Amino acid sequence: MDASTAKFQWGQRVVAEIDLVNDGSYPDYAVDELLVPQGTVGEVVQVGHHVDSNTPVYMVEFMASPEQGRVVGCLEDELALAP
Repeated sequence: MDASTAKFQWGQRVVAEIDLVNDGSYPDYAVDELLVPQGTVGEVVQVGHHVDSNTPVYMVEFMASPEQGRVVGCLEDELALAP
């Protein structure tokens, strides 16, 4: 996988298609605690990939999240282009 095959690109506005919860990546929050509610708009700030599964992973900065500017790693099926 390279950035050209990713569905979303750096700088694109996206929306969370589902509630995004802590998978353990945020040590100051409980596992399964809500990080970003469904429908929150953000911007892709980095595109990478999961080495083992070779799937795209998007670092998205959500501006209307409980904490302004929270960056969350997301998979393609968790995002859609923002209107």
